[in-house]
Amino acid sequence: MGKDQSAADNKIYETLDRIPVVLKLIAFFVLDTLINLFLVAFAREINNYTTKDMDGIIFLIIKPVILLLIAIYTGIKIDHIRRGAKMIADGNYNYKINTVCMLPSMESHARDINRISEGISKAVEARLKSEKMKVELITNVSHDIKTPLTSIINYAGLICKEECENKDHREYSEILIKQAERLKKLLEDLIEASKASTGNLEVKLEPCEASVFVTQAAGEFEEKLRDANISLVVKKTDVPLTIMADGRRMWRIFDNLLNNICKYSMPKTRAYINLEKTESLKNGKKQDVARFVFKNTSKEELDISEDELVERFVRGDLSRNSEGNGLGLSIAKSMAELQGGSLKIEIDGDLFKAVLDIPLA
Repeated sequence: MGKDQSAADNKIYETLDRIPVVLKLIAFFVLDTLINLFLVAFAREINNYTTKDMDGIIFLIIKPVILLLIAIYTGIKIDHIRRGAKMIADGNYNYKINTVCMLPSMESHARDINRISEGISKAVEARLKSEKMKVELITNVSHDIKTPLTSIINYAGLICKEECENKDHREYSEILIKQAERLKKLLEDLIEASKASTGNLEVKLEPCEASVFVTQAAGEFEEKLRDANISLVVKKTDVPLTIMADGRRMWRIFDNLLNNICKYSMPKTRAYINLEKTESLKNGKKQDVARFVFKNTSKEELDISEDELVERFVRGDLSRNSEGNGLGLSIAKSMAELQGGSLKIEIDGDLFKAVLDIPLA
């Protein structure tokens, strides 16, 4: 009952808050004028007024009208400031509040908001420029590293095939190839993570059947899950769900999440993929989404927060003894957001849950 009352009160407050200040002022002064007219009419019933008294009554009626005009003017300027502040809060940092013919105090307030907008705009531009430079630096450096790295892998492969009396020769060559391949994968993931986080990754949205991704993922990872001694349980809704997504990016998200399940799940346990239709709140608006839920039991204690897990180079096993580079969840989260969706991580004891929401077509 208390929660319902609180929700109702909030709804009333939000409705009143959306009413322009000008209309509120007009309503107030109309009410004030009606009360004054009622008092005058009531007074006339019980007293005999002279002409001099009527002058006072006329002034009593005209005064609210004059005050109303002043209030309307003030209210219009206040609404300008409110609208400008909302535009800036919504991300339109180039918007400027018109300060012409404002009262000194309001003009000062409006100019302060405009300066805040300019400061935020400059900060955003500087950050975008910095991110762009970082992406270019990472891309160029990674390309320069990949060229000799490819040669190392190729020559290590040739060495591995050579006959040698040293019995450790082949083992050392295989280790060299494995570590070089791991470094190459890290470079590729680093480039992809940088591009995804800055929105420089190409995304082509088109209608896709949501259940196809689940079925394909279950088939592709069947052998890998079996090797990790993990049983996969898939639950899908019977209702066809068509989402707006990029097939390549969606598969990368599934690939990263299922690889995590294979690497970090407790052996001889079950992992789950659930698909359902639900509603998600984004930017204050509800939208229908297809929700993919990945659940597994971690073999290591997850002594880390959900937000930290999706940061770059952070993994659940803080000892960093297992394979992986800590970019998987960060890449998956960025790719989900590029498609208008979201990826959230939830931890409950040793239960790890990834909730992927993608808008329906």
